[in-house]
Amino acid sequence: MSDPIEGLVTTLLEELGEDTARDGLKRTPTRVAAAMRKFTDGYQKDPVEILNNALFEVDYDEMVLVRNIDFFSLCEHHMVPFFGRVHVGYIPNGQVVGLSKIPRLVEMFSRRLQVQERLTTQIAETLEEVLKPKGVGVVIESKHLCMMMRGVEKQNSYAITSSLRGDFESDPKTRQEFMGFLRQSREAFV
Repeated sequence: MSDPIEGLVTTLLEELGEDTARDGLKRTPTRVAAAMRKFTDGYQKDPVEILNNALFEVDYDEMVLVRNIDFFSLCEHHMVPFFGRVHVGYIPNGQVVGLSKIPRLVEMFSRRLQVQERLTTQIAETLEEVLKPKGVGVVIESKHLCMMMRGVEKQNSYAITSSLRGDFESDPKTRQEFMGFLRQSREAFV
C-alpha cells in the first residue's frame, strides 16, 4: 500500500464486517484512495492563480453571466456527494476574466470537503478580490445525498444558496436582472 488512505479504507471495510480478501474488494482500498485524492484535489490549487493568468482590460461595464456550471462536491459532515449547478455573474470594473476560468474556479473550490454555503461565498469572495468588479452574484442549486440517503431521506428536496456583493446587493435593478437571467429557460441560450 503506497497511499496511507488505502490502509484506512481497509480498516473501515473490516470494521463494517467485510472480508477485504474477497475478489470484489481486493483493489477497493487502492481505488477509493485514488478517487478521494481526485475528489479533493482542489486543496492543491490556488484560486487567485487560476484567475490571474486570464485577466483582460476591457471597456465593458455590463453584466457577465456564466450559468449552469455543473459541479459535485463532498459534504464535509458525512463525506457523501452533493451536486448541482452554479450560476456566476459579475459587472466588470475595467477588466474581465476568461470565461473558462469561472468554471475552473467552481471546480477547484468544489473539489474540497465543503458545505454549500461556504462554497457559494468562496467563489464570490475570490472573484471580488481578484477582479475588483462593481458587483458579483453567485447562486448554487444542489441536491445533497446526505439528505437523500440518511437523516430525513427526502429525495426531491434541493438547496439554494446565494452570495450577492456590490451592485448585486445594493442595486435592486441589478439583482432583479441577475435573478431574471437565472429564471430563463436553459434552451433560450442553446
